Amino acid sequence: MNTNYEHIVHPFPPLYDKASKILILGSLPSVKSREQMFFYGHPQNRFWKVMAAVLQVEVPISIDEKKKMLHENHIALWDTIYSCDIIGSSDSSIRNVTPTDLQPIIEQSQIKRVYCNGAISGKYFKKYQQNVLGMEAVTLPSTSPANAAYSVERLVSIWKQVLE
Repeated sequence: MNTNYEHIVHPFPPLYDKASKILILGSLPSVKSREQMFFYGHPQNRFWKVMAAVLQVEVPISIDEKKKMLHENHIALWDTIYSCDIIGSSDSSIRNVTPTDLQPIIEQSQIKRVYCNGAISGKYFKKYQQNVLGMEAVTLPSTSPANAAYSVERLVSIWKQVLE
């Protein structure tokens, strides 16, 4: 078990364009996501399955397919944490947080709604970004494999109600 803290600075940019209307925020990319340099890279993370089911499209496999699916549906992705100290991918170990600056995304898009993928993302959004942006976020159950209490079907059902 890794018990060493590592200082991580977010290694890749947000995904959005000027037509983005919905912003989905994670906390910080996992070790696997940092290796792939793209969001939700862990094969057990259910984010791509859930989003495909909600949007009623095929589950995207390549990073280009994932980007295309999100852009076509005006969905932006980013994280609430820009840098922090963390052990591996353990959200519960996060400390010394520097929040991401969400202002550029909001100013350069049409974001009207913000959703947090999991409680940790929601916690940091509320603490650091909510007042700055003057926007509230809806916190959804995490698609992380660590959130084993939620099946893919249950996640899809909850995410679908909120995102529609």
